[in-house]
Amino acid sequence: MVNEADKFVVDVVYALPTQQKVISVSVHPGTSAIEIVRLSNMVSFFPEIDLETVKLGVFSNLVKHDQVILPGQRVEIYRPLIADPKDVRRRRADKAKDEGRANKVTGGRA
Repeated sequence: MVNEADKFVVDVVYALPTQQKVISVSVHPGTSAIEIVRLSNMVSFFPEIDLETVKLGVFSNLVKHDQVILPGQRVEIYRPLIADPKDVRRRRADKAKDEGRANKVTGGRA
């Protein structure tokens, strides 16, 4: 049997470009990341969060939904990427080459 005194607090974090929300949840040892997100009820503030497919992390490291969260950790809810960062960098480099700001062969500064 789990004792109520064994509970610990975990912060659940979600951020948009213009706002962020941190909700503290009291949980029992052995609680998974997705269970903690459900307990936080973050979805009531941000209905766009899909609990089936959402990416979760602990201090910027991706974790699986069933990862057990330990005292002192926080659960981060990640938004889906709008664009692939590699494609964005590639387009920016191509633009610099076209504008003459980068060497067309090496990609270095012109």
